Amino acid sequence: MNAVVTASGLNKRYKNTVALDHVNFRIESGRIVGLIGPNGAGKTTALKAILGLTDFQGELSVLGLDPRTQRDRLMEQVCFIADVAVLPRWLRVREAIDFVANVHPRFNRSKCEAFLARTKLTPDQRVKQMSKGMIVQLHLALVMAIDARLLVLDEPTLGLDILYRKQFYQSLLEDYFDENKTIIVTTHQVEEIEHILTDLMFIRDGKIVLDTDMEAVGERFAEVMVSADKAATARSMKPLDERQVFGKSIFLFDGADRATLESMGEVRRPTVSDLFVATMKGTYA
Repeated sequence: MNAVVTASGLNKRYKNTVALDHVNFRIESGRIVGLIGPNGAGKTTALKAILGLTDFQGELSVLGLDPRTQRDRLMEQVCFIADVAVLPRWLRVREAIDFVANVHPRFNRSKCEAFLARTKLTPDQRVKQMSKGMIVQLHLALVMAIDARLLVLDEPTLGLDILYRKQFYQSLLEDYFDENKTIIVTTHQVEEIEHILTDLMFIRDGKIVLDTDMEAVGERFAEVMVSADKAATARSMKPLDERQVFGKSIFLFDGADRATLESMGEVRRPTVSDLFVATMKGTYA
């Protein structure tokens, strides 16, 4: 497989704050990677480094290019969305299409117009006349008509209700993503993107604390619900986390013997949200 992003010793400081602490990671082509972490963990700084929007120390290659010195060439193959619902209120649909067509060399106008033909949007309609759902449709049509090799999404559905958030990710999968494209997404609504991810990275205090593919999550991590009489045995196995539900204890383990866990109670795969909470314990204290 070809690496789309390779980082080695990636380091970034803001005065006395360490945003990225000698980070190493590799993102392969044709993957959907969730970069998940609490506020201030370094997510946005990592994305800015990948996009050539901030300086840094260490080595970083994106699509075979150095973001610091080859950003113009890099951005011909990259698309970035920070907030899918933000477009100038005075902008007309046709003006938005004209703008992107003149800015991005890999924009396909006919593809964009084909997407918009499925909606109720008209060429002269202004953003201020649209519902949030219509704005999502317009933004998606613009993005999905760009044949970018790398799509970077930083909290793309912030402020949208659950219907529009689901529509956004469903359209992304059905109409945009293929084996030649790579998507990096950050979001606090982890449970909503879990089903689309191929890879997972947790970042905390500027360090990558988990970097794995979703198949390995099910093989490596397990939750078991145990009754009170077996709780002490479970605790002796050093679980990552313990929580109480309806008078029973749920323990989350990393790499524990599956047969041993099954002898104590019901075993299941943890959700990304549960795994995140266990990994980040103490961060929000």
